[in-house]
Amino acid sequence: MFATIYLPNFYLQAAVRHHPKLRAQPVGLIDPTHKKVAIIELNEAAEQAGVTKGMTPSQALARCLQVAIRTRERGQENVIGEILLQHAFMLSPFVEATAPGVCTVQLWHRHPADVRNRTGTSLAGSQYYVQASRVLGKLEKCEIRAHIGIACLPDSSLLAAHLARPILQMDEPKRFLASLPIETLAIA
Repeated sequence: MFATIYLPNFYLQAAVRHHPKLRAQPVGLIDPTHKKVAIIELNEAAEQAGVTKGMTPSQALARCLQVAIRTRERGQENVIGEILLQHAFMLSPFVEATAPGVCTVQLWHRHPADVRNRTGTSLAGSQYYVQASRVLGKLEKCEIRAHIGIACLPDSSLLAAHLARPILQMDEPKRFLASLPIETLAIA
């Protein structure tokens, strides 16, 4: 089994993490190092106000005067990435930093009965969900919003993490994947 911890809007979370007043208002994130400076991530409030990815800051402000335009904060991205890794190791010693804001964890290596968490208790079935819930709670205390997907394959766990609100355990992948529209596969 695999678990993927996914931080939605990773770059935006890093930029507004220590600015609680910004969380309630529309926010768009830009990367000033790109040739064309445009919104690369935005929060739900900005989306609802009509701002979309790819807009220039002036276009975003034309849609919504209240939108706050922030720039990427690479130092905070590194800090959040380290926090994510540390919390992923609470699930298993087999952790990979897959992408910015994404960690993949192998929950068991040989046989599910052989896997034990750091407290020595066995992880199986709903135990994965319980452990994932604990990790989410600890990340929330660090002011980091995360989703966790649990599945038998790493790619499936990544897809589940993108669809999770906040945890999704995919027990029957064939049935689960068959019910999804093909466009869903583009998110992972």
